[in-house]
Amino acid sequence: MYEGHWFGGGFMWFFWILLIVVVLWGLKAATGRENTTAGSPGTALDILKERYARGEIDQDEFEQKKRDLT
Repeated sequence: MYEGHWFGGGFMWFFWILLIVVVLWGLKAATGRENTTAGSPGTALDILKERYARGEIDQDEFEQKKRDLT
């Protein structure tokens, strides 16, 4: 029986699972999508506000679309 190897038996499974979890966590952190959930992009008004905040649309277009939505 070989007992001197750290990566044998159950520890090997623990190591690989931990490594996969760390990599997935790192990828999630790198994408920057913390507050959005899958399948839930937000209301149309929320999306409009985000576009205005990013500078994709100007104030006139924002106000017009906001009136259209409400």
